[in-house]
Amino acid sequence: MDLDRFAADAPVDDAPGDARVCVVATQAETFERCRAGYYPSPRSYDRTRADFEYMAFYRTAPVSAITHYARVTDRTEQVRGGPGPMDEADWAALIDPFSEERVVVVFELGPLVPLTQPVENDANGVRGAWYCTVDELRAASTLSALSKRGK
Repeated sequence: MDLDRFAADAPVDDAPGDARVCVVATQAETFERCRAGYYPSPRSYDRTRADFEYMAFYRTAPVSAITHYARVTDRTEQVRGGPGPMDEADWAALIDPFSEERVVVVFELGPLVPLTQPVENDANGVRGAWYCTVDELRAASTLSALSKRGK
């Protein structure tokens, strides 16, 4: 498990409690891109049009928990082969296994903020995108509890 929350240089968890969050599942490769400051999503996914200020990341491995969130600083469309943060290896690893789309929305992210208490998987994980507030994310200890709070 990450020990980010114990690091002296970890960003402060100071997001407004009523800010809207989009919770998404990330495999290890996707989470590493989030650490690098971006999260890509096929343009056809509803989350690319939804209104939210933050993204939270449910990590399928190694922890099976929501461990971090980040402020969304920008959204940029990128066409496969065109300019943008993603190169061909990113497309192959992050988009091709899930979609045949040639256009993605890249969510540009601020620094990842570790949650004081990860939201543990006690159910079936996160599928698609879930929405909640920052306060709901902070208060939930399990995915079941968060799914009852979030809308």
